[in-house]
Amino acid sequence: MTEYLTLFFIVLGVNLIPAFGPPTWSIIALYVFNSNLSEAAIVVVGALAAAIGRYILAHSFRLLGGYLPQKTRRGLQAARRAIENRHRGTILALLFFALSPLPSAQIFEAAGLAGVRLLSFTTAFFVGRIVSYSVYAFTAKGIRDSSIGESFQKALMSPYGLASQIVMILLLAGLVRVDWESLLSSKPLDKI
Repeated sequence: MTEYLTLFFIVLGVNLIPAFGPPTWSIIALYVFNSNLSEAAIVVVGALAAAIGRYILAHSFRLLGGYLPQKTRRGLQAARRAIENRHRGTILALLFFALSPLPSAQIFEAAGLAGVRLLSFTTAFFVGRIVSYSVYAFTAKGIRDSSIGESFQKALMSPYGLASQIVMILLLAGLVRVDWESLLSSKPLDKI
């Protein structure tokens, strides 16, 4: 039980990091390689901790949103209304995003800043992570003989990994700078 709690708190902590944290899939793989824990349990504990961590991260950014300029807050409110009016499409997009290996911190930060309702958002993330972490866990189980340290370092320091983090941070900064209120009020929601 202690090993599962340790995994939970490691993954939770990593998912509270706003940027440049190690990818959770690498922690999942590390546990599969170096423990005798059930792969299915590792996946569920990892996905649950990741979802809770991202939920808390989004709420933290929601609190920071109060310090943004009024014009930016109005724009983010307009973006939130557009997202909430297209709820099903948003959840499907998040589910697809959750299945990808792309960093998720910035999308939760953006959701928090925009004041998006987070429960269904986080649930879709959890479901997507169950699927993607299962792939990583059972792949790791199949290649236990390879060098995990080398793979872990490559994942953290790869140009693709660093570039994707930087791109996501820039997209988050761009999201905040867009005048969503003007953009969304000038177009009917069904055309967006």
